[in-house]
Amino acid sequence: MSDSRLSEFIKAYDVRGLVPQQLNDAVAFAIGSAFAQVVALPDEATSIVIGHDMRESSPDLSRAFAAGASANGLDVSLIGLCSTDGLYYASGALDVPGAMFTASHNPAQYNGIKLCRSGARPVGQDTGLGQIRDLAQSLLDSDAVPRTTHGDVPAGSTPGDAPAGSTPHTSAMPTGTISERDVLADYAHFLRGLVDLRANRPLTVVVDAGNGMGGHTVPAVLGTHSGLPALPLTVIPLYFELDGTFPNHEANPLAPENLVDLQAAVLAHGADLGLAFDGDADRCFVVDERGEPVSPSTITALVATREIARERAAGRDARVVYNVISSAAVPEIVAEAGATAIRTRVGHSFIKGEMARHQAVFGGEHSGHYYFRDFWFADTGMLAAMHVLAALGEQAGPLSELGVRFSRYSASGEINSTVADASLATENVRVWAKQWAREHGQDVAFDELDGMTVTHQGAPMWWFNLRASNTEPLLRLNVEASDEATMARVRDDVLSVVRGERA
Repeated sequence: MSDSRLSEFIKAYDVRGLVPQQLNDAVAFAIGSAFAQVVALPDEATSIVIGHDMRESSPDLSRAFAAGASANGLDVSLIGLCSTDGLYYASGALDVPGAMFTASHNPAQYNGIKLCRSGARPVGQDTGLGQIRDLAQSLLDSDAVPRTTHGDVPAGSTPGDAPAGSTPHTSAMPTGTISERDVLADYAHFLRGLVDLRANRPLTVVVDAGNGMGGHTVPAVLGTHSGLPALPLTVIPLYFELDGTFPNHEANPLAPENLVDLQAAVLAHGADLGLAFDGDADRCFVVDERGEPVSPSTITALVATREIARERAAGRDARVVYNVISSAAVPEIVAEAGATAIRTRVGHSFIKGEMARHQAVFGGEHSGHYYFRDFWFADTGMLAAMHVLAALGEQAGPLSELGVRFSRYSASGEINSTVADASLATENVRVWAKQWAREHGQDVAFDELDGMTVTHQGAPMWWFNLRASNTEPLLRLNVEASDEATMARVRDDVLSVVRGERA
């Protein structure tokens, strides 16, 4: 059983805990049983799909989850090794709920679960995850889960007496089947059908998979491993060996130090660009031919213009979703392209919710997540990468030249500060901003869609956003301005207030 409460590692968006101290077979069985009862059965699903990443613990945990779900009468398809967007593809194409076992870029001792309803619809704190957590905890507390050693939960295990209000497998409920299914080739064919790269000029691309699932999916999608025709691409692989211990570097391209090897390889090979995927390959980061990182906001604007053009050519109005820390260039470029930009909170459940509500064609986050209506409103780093390859291959210039069209301002990147009281620090910054405006005879606007965003209402343009972490005593600061000097001034002023260095 778990040595800690599920509330300690089941958070707003997913499950992420230490193995086996927090996440083990019994816990996975309980969560699988709760997922069946809270999500699948109420949605009238009769089957679910489960995938997993390359971590050593992932196969056993996914089988334990499958046993819990099948004990509640669900048929389970195990699709084995896949990226998170590969799991979303299976959920969307098969129209069934899904579970992906991954801890993304977290260290090897962690694992986790990302859950979705049929059609890859998200499951978060407000859309079922809290109920799943509470029911799974009840099952564990009442010993209504098989007490097994790691990897020994058999298909069809009976959890015994259930707590009030739950309906685990009993003799009156047939146990569902557990079978295996390979969807990698179907996933690759589907993505190839969304972005046609065959007519592109030849490109050389270095891909850093970080020993994560990109090493599994890139050869299938961009190569010929799925029986697809060859593309005019020379792919230079970096760390394609699947290894959940991440021996070369952390599989988190958001951290600059994890792009160093990719940047060096792009320069060494004279490549046209480099792509970096995180551990479960649902995020993609780009570096240009100079080895310089391309901002995810720039990629958001670039892909948005392509999707908007396609919508307008079909005679449809286009909408694009972006979050509060995306560059101000994103809504500007979306509007200039003739579409509507919709601003939302940071986080995949918010992006996906707004996209579905507005039938948006595309959505982007500054964290490197990109969402597509034609991919069930789910995020897929691979499809975003294909759009970048297409945009570059359709014109003669380098990526650095292409990127200038979509990058207008100077940004700080996200800066984390450890604080004792995030609310107090935020209020101190609010007071400072108002005082600065009075002293300089300027206007600033405040909004609290997500944290606190302060926007200067004149020239030069600047804005910043302060958001408290949900899990750590951190304040996250993002600053953008019309020029580097203004950005640096605002950044340093705000940080000095956050850190208590000035009143």
